[in-house]
Amino acid sequence: MAIMGSIIKSLIDLRDNLVSEPDAQKAQREELTKLLKKAKDTAFGKYYDFSGILKAENIEQTFAEKVPYFDYNKLNGEWWSRLHEGQEDVTWPGKPPYFALSSGTTGKSSKRIPVTQDMVEAIRNAGIKQVSALSNYDLPPDFFEREIMMLGSSTDLHKEGDHEEGEISGISASNIPFWFRGYYKPGEDIASIDEWDERVQKIAETAKDWDIGAISGIPSWTELMLKKIIEYHNLETIHDIWPNFKVYASGGVAFEPYEKSFNALLEHPVKVIDTYLASEGFLALQDRPDTQSMKLILDNGIYFEFVPFKPEYINEDGSIKDEAPVVPLSEVKEEEDYVLLISTVAGAWRYVIGDTVKFTDVEKHEIRITGRTKFFLNVVGSQLSVNKMNDAVKELEEKFDIKIPEFTLAAVRIDGEFYHSWYLGTDADIEDEKLAEALDEVLKDANKNYKVARSKALKGVKVTKVPPELFPEWSGANKKKGGQVKMEKVMNEEKFAEWEKFVKKQLG
Repeated sequence: MAIMGSIIKSLIDLRDNLVSEPDAQKAQREELTKLLKKAKDTAFGKYYDFSGILKAENIEQTFAEKVPYFDYNKLNGEWWSRLHEGQEDVTWPGKPPYFALSSGTTGKSSKRIPVTQDMVEAIRNAGIKQVSALSNYDLPPDFFEREIMMLGSSTDLHKEGDHEEGEISGISASNIPFWFRGYYKPGEDIASIDEWDERVQKIAETAKDWDIGAISGIPSWTELMLKKIIEYHNLETIHDIWPNFKVYASGGVAFEPYEKSFNALLEHPVKVIDTYLASEGFLALQDRPDTQSMKLILDNGIYFEFVPFKPEYINEDGSIKDEAPVVPLSEVKEEEDYVLLISTVAGAWRYVIGDTVKFTDVEKHEIRITGRTKFFLNVVGSQLSVNKMNDAVKELEEKFDIKIPEFTLAAVRIDGEFYHSWYLGTDADIEDEKLAEALDEVLKDANKNYKVARSKALKGVKVTKVPPELFPEWSGANKKKGGQVKMEKVMNEEKFAEWEKFVKKQLG
């Protein structure tokens, strides 16, 4: 038994026992109160009378009544753009030292989201909570001596005037605590390489020098890194070079679509832990092994609200209608989809982050990400959410014993009739028509609205198989490889036409 690992594990266990679980409602009320107090003298706080809200008998209700919903375009257009003009004390005291660049899943142009020093501290605190949660898992003491691979975007941030810019994973990695630097891989030199392909090549070349116990990163890019290492060293599985790899911390997207292809790279299963780190903050983490859900972090600089994810409350572009009702944490229900709103120590207020979630356990405040508001396919009333799409693709994998790590689709018109056109990333040798028929039947069984749509205006389903490698290449051509970049699961007709043109060109 490794003595140092035992000591570290004991310290983590001790901290976990000393830190009590906060009362959810009290913690959230305190977070909102602290947010309002700190920002009351900002331009935003004065405009929306934060001082008056703080005097209200019901702060949460008054806050919801006085402050409207904001998506990125609205908050940036009306407020955050002033930061780039040199103003300070706009939506949060002072000026942010960083801006997180996030192209999300919608195009080449990056959003520029403020990251304050308070947010850097909040993300660091959430990271410590995640490490502490490992004490709940059945891991040997020597695991806590192993190194941790954090596969994010480049830590070589770009200086822009009085601040630095980069993706949130790069900003976070450049601010890791000094005591963690000895465990952190790929290390500062490799992590600062800007080009994804060059960075992964260097990781592959150096992999034999590391003893990796845990990896964190978005599944699609992590899988590509593992494949590169296996190919470079001519291995059977990643465990041939990293035998102590036991934990994978996924984040940003559902892991299930990647599960089968990811496991094919392993000699034996690893513990998969979900995390929810977005450009706007570290929102939730999985803190126990017998679930696939994540616990909201309720006492760390973020106040949460929830809007029922129903077609009557959502505009076609995925934004929330002004009259949509809001549900506080105390009134959410299990297994219902909600659009997530956050107010944060980075000066985001009632901010539509773009994700939809459902509560799997209200008492434990555990959620799962069910999709994106912009990935909700409701053409001709099909009401198809990303979690339904993921479930359907997983059923195809099981039915035909194949791997489909990536997909995208759109509602298209052919000779005046609507079809759902799917592109499945798979190397399987199965007829497209057979996959389309099976996919259609699965969705009919899983979604009554889809079944109704198929009996009326939705004419049918079309499937085109393409190599899985095309999806990261598309991301690279349109945005940037690696980091926080995610593949869009649902496209509008214009973007889908670009995708089809890209596929045709790539396949010759």
